[in-house]
Amino acid sequence: MLSVSGMRGIVGKTLTPVVAAEYAAACGSFFREQSGRDNPIVCLGRDSRPSGEMLSAAAQAGLAAVGCRVIDLGIVMTPTAGVMIDKHRAAGGLVITASHNPSEWNGIKCLDSDGVAPPPDQIEHMLKRFHGKQFEYLPAEAIPPSSRDDRAMQEHVERVLRSIDPQPIRKKKFKVVLDSVNGAGGAAARMLLDALGCELVHLHAEPTGLFAHTPEPTEENLTELAERTAVEHAACGFAQDPDADRLAIVDENGRYIGEEYTLVLSAWQTLEERGPCAMAANLSTSRMIDDLAQRHTGASVHRTAVGEANVAQAMKQHNAIIGGEGNGGVIRPEITWVRDSLSAMALVLGLLASKNRPVSSLIDELPRYAMIKRKLDLAAVGGRDAVGPILARVVDAFSEQRVDTRDGVRIDWPDRWAHLRPSNTEPIVRLIVEAPNEAAARELAEQVATAAGIG
Repeated sequence: MLSVSGMRGIVGKTLTPVVAAEYAAACGSFFREQSGRDNPIVCLGRDSRPSGEMLSAAAQAGLAAVGCRVIDLGIVMTPTAGVMIDKHRAAGGLVITASHNPSEWNGIKCLDSDGVAPPPDQIEHMLKRFHGKQFEYLPAEAIPPSSRDDRAMQEHVERVLRSIDPQPIRKKKFKVVLDSVNGAGGAAARMLLDALGCELVHLHAEPTGLFAHTPEPTEENLTELAERTAVEHAACGFAQDPDADRLAIVDENGRYIGEEYTLVLSAWQTLEERGPCAMAANLSTSRMIDDLAQRHTGASVHRTAVGEANVAQAMKQHNAIIGGEGNGGVIRPEITWVRDSLSAMALVLGLLASKNRPVSSLIDELPRYAMIKRKLDLAAVGGRDAVGPILARVVDAFSEQRVDTRDGVRIDWPDRWAHLRPSNTEPIVRLIVEAPNEAAARELAEQVATAAGIG
């Protein structure tokens, strides 16, 4: 699968070393063009999947073959690659990862010189190079040397520690249960939590890439974390995904509170520390962050199309100091422009320390909503060609409400919203609704699906 999110495929079938080398060569040629350098620096990292070493070697060969000076970071979190791009003033970076997909999958994510996913037009340019093999392999004498940097994890953790006041957290000596799902984030998270004086109970810490459970950090996949958090009488439980750019949270009672709360709690602590500020979130993220902003006069939330790059762009435009998405992704520009589970951990623990209250109490203080996510199949109504008419019908049906058409259609009411958008990779449209309770959310979802003419 090729999209604005990068490349993903099944190893040995759709994703082979040849494919990885050619995709890297296309990205490397783009980095040369964008930077104006003959031998631009490119940082290369990977998550812990067993296929990662092979594909990383292939990508390194493809980058070097078109003139890039590769700095190999080894197994690192995706946000750590963003940190190192900044440190080395690199032209960009590649991360070998398939995020939350099962271990038979892998992929290549491209990061630009800011350490964030490039905008769609630049990705399209790289894909055009890849499909057309628009890259030129250099002769032996022109291939630059590669190097390795083994301090990436330390650099990342040190940046997070510099961005907060660690003393209140250290005084609390929190017990934390962490599920790293045998991914790339375990070692860095342990280093951070140790530095914050936490007692750590670490589940699935070894970066084997042989995931102990389905790796997406959703409630049904985190039953072990929930049970262990309650048994250990821990302050909270944290769950990373394989490349550790997302964080899910379990409260002290073992209740999964959901990824939507990660950004809200992180933003709450940011507002407490820094005062009213600009924040950013995509159109599919819970309105809890808007409610939070209303409690802090002068704070604002800037909504964007779905996608990490879009959130980062809005943050730059509005000088936002925190942003993210409702999938557990938190962006702090002073660390990196990539979603970062370490930043989220530090902020959530900081909030627990400053408020001197348990997670459950903080969650209960926030407005409660019910969110429903549905996939609506386009096959029976004409496939992707039907998207335009579907969105137009929804706009017409709810024209009296506040309508945003930057990314599909989002409709806002005073206490609820709905977002209908086409998938970039599948012949479906995604419908997300949020309302004060489950019954209202289901009713709203049906209303929008009916207006769209699909169900």
